[in-house]
Amino acid sequence: MISVEALRIEYGRGRRRTLAVAGVTFQVADGEFVSLIGPSGCGKTSVLLAIDGIIRPTSGRITIRGEDVRGVRRDVAFITQDAGLLPWKTVRQNAELALRLQRRPREGVQEILRSLGLGGFENRYPAELSEGMRRRVGIARALALRPEVFLMDEPMANLDTLTRERIQEIILRLWHMYRFTGVLVTHDIEEAVFLGQRIIILSPRPARVVEVIENPGMGEVGYRRSEEFYHVVVKAREILKSLEER
Repeated sequence: MISVEALRIEYGRGRRRTLAVAGVTFQVADGEFVSLIGPSGCGKTSVLLAIDGIIRPTSGRITIRGEDVRGVRRDVAFITQDAGLLPWKTVRQNAELALRLQRRPREGVQEILRSLGLGGFENRYPAELSEGMRRRVGIARALALRPEVFLMDEPMANLDTLTRERIQEIILRLWHMYRFTGVLVTHDIEEAVFLGQRIIILSPRPARVVEVIENPGMGEVGYRRSEEFYHVVVKAREILKSLEER
């Protein structure tokens, strides 16, 4: 589904040139959910933006279903941590926004809002919602596009623990329902393990793939409380700690 080959991303020119990503290579299978973690500022978001087609790589190749990524695609949804809601539009209007911009039918939006626990809040404005609910509206807007690929950049950042875990559970349930292909960028190790069938660990900037941890228990009932979950979290934490000590 997604293939990232020898991805290199530089910002600026001349003396101001900064190498953010240096030769990152990985693949994401159709319907697979992977997590991308690494030290702060290592280039995780740059990789995600390149997959979305928002930025053009300096070199390397990214394909989705064998097609080169040359710009933003209709079958890819990007979710950011601030949800990007328009304050003067209602919950429903925000959820329908991408569909309206693309002049696509708005069928199924009500069902999506209900599945995210937003039924009855359709006519509320963002200022009337909790932060967790605003994040869910952002997820609803992405889901309304019926994308094949979900790219998520810290969608649960700065939320309290219980709200964060609740949204993680929602995302997992939606993945079980729709089997989209997902790439999650996060700083939270437990979140990466809870939502990633594989955890791809990047080095400090410039980003390189250091290790890929297989996580076959992801998605199983009660996985967060299992011994296997604990061991994968410890392994990922030890790898990240070793990177900081280099």
